[in-house]
This record gives sequence, C-alpha cells and structure tokens, in this order.
Amino acid sequence: MKGFALAGSTSLAVAFALTQGALGQTPAPPPAAAAHVAAAKAAAKTDFSGVFDRICPTAIAPPSPPRAAPPAGATPRPSGPPERSTWHAEPVKVFDNLYFLGQSEYSVWAVTTSAGIIVIDTIFDYSVEDEVVEGMKKLGLDPAQIKYAIVSHGHGDHSGGAKLLQDKYGTRVILGAADWDLLDRSNGTKPRRDIVATDGQKLTLGDTTITMYITPGHTLGTISTVIPVLDRGTPHVAVAWGGTAFNWMGNAAAYVTPERPIAFWFDSYVKSSARFREIAKQNGADVLIANHTNFDGSKTKLPAVLARRAGQPNPYVIGEDAVQRYMTVVNECAQAGLAANPR
Repeated sequence: MKGFALAGSTSLAVAFALTQGALGQTPAPPPAAAAHVAAAKAAAKTDFSGVFDRICPTAIAPPSPPRAAPPAGATPRPSGPPERSTWHAEPVKVFDNLYFLGQSEYSVWAVTTSAGIIVIDTIFDYSVEDEVVEGMKKLGLDPAQIKYAIVSHGHGDHSGGAKLLQDKYGTRVILGAADWDLLDRSNGTKPRRDIVATDGQKLTLGDTTITMYITPGHTLGTISTVIPVLDRGTPHVAVAWGGTAFNWMGNAAAYVTPERPIAFWFDSYVKSSARFREIAKQNGADVLIANHTNFDGSKTKLPAVLARRAGQPNPYVIGEDAVQRYMTVVNECAQAGLAANPR
C-alpha cells in the first residue's frame, strides 16, 4: 500500500537488551522495573512489538533534560509543512462502518452512522484537507456529514485539523476538560472550545453509540473510546487507547512540576490503563485501533485489508485475548517507569 513502509522498528530482542543495559547505552533498571519490562515483553509477543519498542525502553531510561536552544549557526528547520510524499497515505475502508483516513504515521478513524459521521482525531492542520476531506471523497463519503470530531488528546498531531472541520463543516469538537485547557496554553492551529467530554459519556449519532472514557496519563484529559463496528455484517467491539507514549520522559519541562513529578505521570498512566483494560474486557472488545500506525500494526494491516478476499478474516479482528495483552503491554511498561522513578 502506497504511503506505508515496513521498516525500522527495533526488534523486541534488541529493545529488551537495551533495557537490561546489555548494549551499554542504558543503565540496568532496578529489579522491580526489569520484572515489569519482562512482563510487558511476554504480553507483547511478536504482534505488539511496535508499542513495546516505543515505550518500554523510554520508561526506564534517564529522563531527558529540558530542551536547549539550537546552537548558533545551526541549520534552521525549513518553514512550512513537510513534503507530502513523506506523510501521505491512501484511505482504506476497514470495516462496514469504520474507515482509516490518516497519514503514514498518524491515524484518523471515521465511524459512519445512519445520521452522519464521527471522526476520531484530526491529524495536523497541513494534512487534514488531503487525508480526511479528500480521503472521504475517494471512498464515496461526504465530509460535510462529519458531525463530531473526538480528539483523543490536545497535541497538534491529533488536534491540528479540528479547526478546519469546525469552520468548514460545522463539526462539533470534543476534548477532555484538561486538554481544552492544554490547547488554550498551546501555540499552533486549534479549534474553538466546544464540547467537554466527561468520563463514561455516550455519544449517540443515529444508530451508533461511542462511549468515551477519561484516561489520564499521556495527557491529563486523554480520551479512550469504545466503538461498535461491523465486519461484513458481523458485530465486533473496537477500543482505542487514546494516548500511548510517555511524553514526560522526553520533555520534562512541559510536564513535570513539584506537584506533578515523573512518578505522578506514570502512576496516572498505570491506573488508567488498568481501568481501561477492564473496560475493554467487560465490553468484549476484540478489535484494537490506535492513533499512531506503529502501535496497532496498521502499516501491515491496512495493506492486508486491501488484499483480503471473501472468507478471509479481517486483520484488525485480533480477539479479546490480544486486546487484553495490548493493554497489559502499556500498563506493564508504565509500571516499569514507576518502579524506576519512585516518588
């Protein structure tokens, strides 16, 4: 599938070696942290290496110092958006009522209903017209029918396109309260303050109800969702974990305060991921989607969807056990971080 390249993620074995200090790049973590990394690795197996490789080594590495200004004479970053060829991906119908409209690295999911469309995340301001608006048209959908945009959290790679949808189509934009506040403090393109999501809130549009949960961790107001989907008429339940990476380890100045030390962020993440794992179990979730294509395996699953023949299973239907394992991976990696950064 054009727009996706299979590459470059560190293998589980190498990532785990890094966490053990075997390559001499990262100090060996405390035994309790190493035990949680091992539990995450066991849960990840081979199908969730993308998320394991991304967050577990970060959890036990020394936090990065505040970002310094570039040295005098350094080559400035080019102004304007990146070249389209570096981020564009084609849209894909994944389920009867669920469509991928994202970029090569960042996802937008569109849920079609009998009364309009709900999108989950809106990617960047520079890419939303190309990927979401034009992508819908390619698939025979009408972007004017986007009634709601659930923004999983208030970072520009997920919220930047919301303003265009709001201005052009009257789309109602939903964020958690803390992440509306985060946008208020942020630079860049952002929507006008609109709907504030509450924990357990149900968003019903026509024949479809999506349930939103506030899951602090990645940000204070991260929204994770439970979404009913149909695969050739067969019902399934999809879940989206709304925020994955441990941002405070790479940008402490933006997150860490005396009131909210690193341990606070890991503890919040641990509690939220454990709770959402149980919510997924209670709902019988057997489909997992993410807002980064590396995390849910979309770089291989989307081409597989396009190549799928009659009678073949949908690659996104991974089963209840696998959804539970995914949530265990992110939870155990966060527990490793908490053990390595106690209060």
